[in-house]
Formats: sequence, structure tokens, C-alpha cells
Amino acid sequence: MAKRKKRKKINSGMTSVLKMGIFLLIVLTITYVIVTYVGRKTVVRGVSMQETLYDGDNIIMDKLSYTIGEPKRFDVICFKSYSEKELLIKRIIGLPGESVRILAGKIYIDGKEIKDVCKDRVENPGLAAGEIVLADDEYFVLGDNRVESIDSRYSEVGNIKKSEILGKASAVIYPFDRIRKIK
Repeated sequence: MAKRKKRKKINSGMTSVLKMGIFLLIVLTITYVIVTYVGRKTVVRGVSMQETLYDGDNIIMDKLSYTIGEPKRFDVICFKSYSEKELLIKRIIGLPGESVRILAGKIYIDGKEIKDVCKDRVENPGLAAGEIVLADDEYFVLGDNRVESIDSRYSEVGNIKKSEILGKASAVIYPFDRIRKIK
């Protein structure tokens, strides 16, 4: 009888360990899927997106949006920098197939002025002083801090191909007093 109780305890212990192992495997699998295919936390570096995002803001990048849909004008996106060492965060202004030009501080898409989401005028049009025609897979991006941003106006960044876009900046999660959805 004592051997039987001992065996039940051992079997019960092994069952608990097995259940815990399966639980951990499920949690790790779900975490892997979320981090790989759904979202990622990243930190804003620099002032190029101020007033929208500030240096040190922790954001969630939604990786799934552009797998099932297309980037839209004024989306805030994340992409690898020209040096591939850091993540850049900018706002989409021009869409594939459009022409972009910056003239007298105003942005023109296909010859028509757009209502910009930023209050700052674009003082330096850079490459967009002349008309830039985007290919079928290219986007023209600007930082919200138009004075301090290195973006599609400069050859170091240029037009962004859809394949270079890593995801959509969707929410600020830290600092806590700035938690919000990114618009």
C-alpha cells in the first residue's frame, strides 16, 4: 500500500511538471508569434518626430497592419535607416505612383497642395524642390519636426520602398503620462 501511494505521488509530480512544461511552451510560442509577426517595442531616438513623438518615447510598432493592408498617407512608420544600424520613424506623405514637390514651404501631391498634419512649414525642400515621382513601391516620408528631420528630402534616406517598411508606429506605451495611440 505504501508503494502505491509513493507511485501516485511520483506520477502526480511528473504530471504537474509536464503540465508546467506544456504551459511554458505555449507561452513561449505565443510570445514568439507576437514579437515576430504582430508587434514590437522600440524606442524613439532623436527629435525628428516632435511634437508627435519625443526622444526616449517607448512605442509599439504594429507589424501586421501592412501584411494585410497598405500604408496610408500620414501613417507614422518604422523602417531601417540607410546605415541599417537604427530604426527610423517618419510620417508618410507621398504614396506609390504620386509626384511630390515642396514649394514655398507647402507640400504638393500631383500638383495639388495637401493639408499637412504638421504646423511647421517645410523651410528646406531638399530633393523635393524639384518634382519627385514615386515608383509603384515607393513612399515619400517626412519627420514631423521638419527643421530637424533627415527624411526623404535628403539622399541619405530618399524614397522608402514598401519592403523596407517594418511596421506602423501605433501607440506610445512609456512614459506613462504620454500613453496614447499615435495619430
